[in-house]
Amino acid sequence: MTGDLARAARDGDDVAFAALIEQHRASMRAVAIALLGYVDEADDVVQDAVLVALRRLPALRDPEAAGAWLRAIVRNNCLMVLRARRAVPVAEPEPLLPAAVDLGPDELLDRAATRDWVRHAVDALPRPVREVTVLRYFTGCSSYRQIAELCAIPEHTVRSRLRDGRQALRRSLNETAETAHPDFRTAVSASHDRAEATIEAAHRGDFPHLLRDAYHPDGRLVVSGGLTGDLQKTLMTLMDYTLGAGVRMRLARTTASREVMVWETHFLNPPEAPEHCPPGMVWLHSLRAGRTERLRLAYRTAIA
Repeated sequence: MTGDLARAARDGDDVAFAALIEQHRASMRAVAIALLGYVDEADDVVQDAVLVALRRLPALRDPEAAGAWLRAIVRNNCLMVLRARRAVPVAEPEPLLPAAVDLGPDELLDRAATRDWVRHAVDALPRPVREVTVLRYFTGCSSYRQIAELCAIPEHTVRSRLRDGRQALRRSLNETAETAHPDFRTAVSASHDRAEATIEAAHRGDFPHLLRDAYHPDGRLVVSGGLTGDLQKTLMTLMDYTLGAGVRMRLARTTASREVMVWETHFLNPPEAPEHCPPGMVWLHSLRAGRTERLRLAYRTAIA
């Protein structure tokens, strides 16, 4: 039974994946409780394991051992939680999509983690929860610290919103596995095209025109570190400062959900000013009627 479900899930059968998880959820939770105790973290770790398993399904070599494989993912997640409790510096748990990928948007979208079933469930989350969930599982800006910085909220708020998101996702995924969902390739492709158009317009000096079309005139811009101001005016000032020094931008990746877009871009500094800008920047767009009404920017020491 387990083997049949795992094989079907690996082939893209969402109903089979939901059934596989429900078949092994009790044993997965038992592992989490044994290692963490009867705490909220145990359920969080199990739900994280479900999302990791969804991404890793194509690499599952032995469907008959799917139960042991799921419990191993839970165990690894628990160990990371225990290390964090002891305040030992460790790497952040891997995001749903790995931070270092050299694939085009279409190839990324074909991965199991981005299937319409999951993206539909994410899309139904309240916007504050949806933003941190998208950042955590679908971008390279996935650590609690990075998300807190970009969203201008405390890390404990990031954790609580992710917990709310995981609980809502669990309910939604269980309830909607057999439901047809809209194809999210369209939304993410549109985000990618818009990011590319933004960079191209900036490079050819046509950014003011794009600002008027794509950004609300009463929008706000917030940059990590404290800068805030009128969206169009402040963003134009930042672009003039950056591009005027000969810096160019290159798109690394994008993702999107309902009324949310995330872009990750590289800065390419000129030889005469190699440290003018940090390596990259994350753009978190909040949309209204298809236009950005709030843009949050965070500089990154690296964009994979």
